[in-house]
Amino acid sequence: MAVLSRTRILELIESGVLKIEPFDEKQVGAGSVDLHLGTEFRVFKKVHDVFRVTDHVDHTQVTEVVRVKRHGHILMMPGELIHGITEEMISLPDSLAALIEGRSSLARVGLLTHLSSGSIHPGTSNRTVLEIANISPIPLAIVPGIKICQLILIEVRGKGKYTGRFARQMRP
Repeated sequence: MAVLSRTRILELIESGVLKIEPFDEKQVGAGSVDLHLGTEFRVFKKVHDVFRVTDHVDHTQVTEVVRVKRHGHILMMPGELIHGITEEMISLPDSLAALIEGRSSLARVGLLTHLSSGSIHPGTSNRTVLEIANISPIPLAIVPGIKICQLILIEVRGKGKYTGRFARQMRP
């Protein structure tokens, strides 16, 4: 597995092979790209029934989408989980995959930015949904537009293309 460097990431973006929109060169570090938090979130509804989890689970039955103004915030209570989405649309060629990593500055206040879906498959073209959890003992006001995670790009041996259920995802 080879992690792409800043130089290689910028070459791929300039050539159009890798697309990140919107994009600013300042987002690119030595071996990752900073991604920003969008303004749409999926939050859990207040329900009083048991939700049965099966292989065909439909999260939309127990959640709803809320929008937050750009300079506003969404309040997360201790132990709460929400879905956010990146501002950036990421289009990977079939020769690249990516991993999402949280930011240590956010983890230090108890905010985790992805819990289980940290991989982006080759050929994916969408905005990335994040499972955001507040594991701190205090409420946190999460502000859209912050650098929420890092995208680590890796070369794929051979070629692949994701065609699953979330292939063209644009909302949390």
